[in-house]
Amino acid sequence: MERAVLRILDANLDRAREGLRVIEEWCRFGLERTDLTDICKHLRQQLGQWHLPEIRAARDTPGDPGTQLTHAQEAQREDISQVLLANFARVQESLRVLEEYGKVYRTDLAAAVKQIRYQVYTLESTMTQKPQMPALLAARLYLVTAPVPNLLHVVEAALNGGLRLLQYRDKEADNATRYENATKLKFLCKQYGAVFIINDHIDLALAVDADGVHLGQQDYPIEVARRLLGPEKIVGRSTTNPTELQRAIDEQADYIGVGPVYETPTKAGKAAAGHEYVAYAQANAPMPWYAIGGVDAENLGDVIAAGAARASVVRAIMQADDPKVMTQQLVAQLAQAPSG
Repeated sequence: MERAVLRILDANLDRAREGLRVIEEWCRFGLERTDLTDICKHLRQQLGQWHLPEIRAARDTPGDPGTQLTHAQEAQREDISQVLLANFARVQESLRVLEEYGKVYRTDLAAAVKQIRYQVYTLESTMTQKPQMPALLAARLYLVTAPVPNLLHVVEAALNGGLRLLQYRDKEADNATRYENATKLKFLCKQYGAVFIINDHIDLALAVDADGVHLGQQDYPIEVARRLLGPEKIVGRSTTNPTELQRAIDEQADYIGVGPVYETPTKAGKAAAGHEYVAYAQANAPMPWYAIGGVDAENLGDVIAAGAARASVVRAIMQADDPKVMTQQLVAQLAQAPSG
């Protein structure tokens, strides 16, 4: 039984790494995306570290009945998208096998492969389903709006300052006002090439054809949002602790909010998660994540030092004397953070 498990691990480590290499070559030569190429290479190297000598030694290619099996669909691909989808499926199936049989062999292997599997899901979303996902990955600063009289003026100033990711959030307005504001904000974001997300309201995101929706812990399950909005839209989730982070991973959220880092009136009565949770997210979140909650220009350096590469702000820009200059300052600070 032990040798059979080792043979299963050997075969699926090979399959996963081969599939990743196929994907990596398209990232490199087809998309000419260094960032995605590096992700593929890193994932292959992570798997390679687990391809231990005792696993390789169990290999018996001549005695493997699976080497003779084939399927007509494997003989031809209609286009590049089919190549990518087939190899993503190949990688994900192999990783699931590695995770399950890894539990018998070494639990640390199973845990490592689980995290790799989530990263592959995110990579697939970036490359094959969500046209705005690359823009989200590139955006380190995320502005969440608050109700202010000069909403459009503040947002456009921030966009002029380099903002490329905006969430429209208004808990107070009626539906008609929210729809009017969202329509205008989407137009501004389109002008500046920014990603436009709606807070909570899946119906509003659908009505204005937003790029996605951000859901709190008490909102609909992510699968419901995907079913209503379509697989090409971005779905984010707020998290405040490791348990909620794990749930967001299991739901395959495209990105998450991590916080509140500090106490904030935006989340009245919510205890601060602190730098400890920021550090936890840095070590455990496979998807892009944004530190949020009382983050501003004065404490952003501390948040970055705790492990954040991205941050979401509200009052820091919405109440700034000069939103454009403040945005420029925050963007510049985040540009100095390590990649994440």
